[in-house]
Amino acid sequence: MSEDKKADPEKTEPPTFAAQDVRQGEIILKHRWQRLVFVGGLVAAVLVILLLRFAG
Repeated sequence: MSEDKKADPEKTEPPTFAAQDVRQGEIILKHRWQRLVFVGGLVAAVLVILLLRFAG
């Protein structure tokens, strides 16, 4: 069992990035269908919230 837990020297750490480089995310929707799915998801979330709020 102890042989299975040895560190593999060929495995490398995942790349790390500075916080300033990754701070501002940007949503890129190049195609029309991507925009429709994104907006549809936002509308669906609002509808679910409204239904839960007033369905009682």
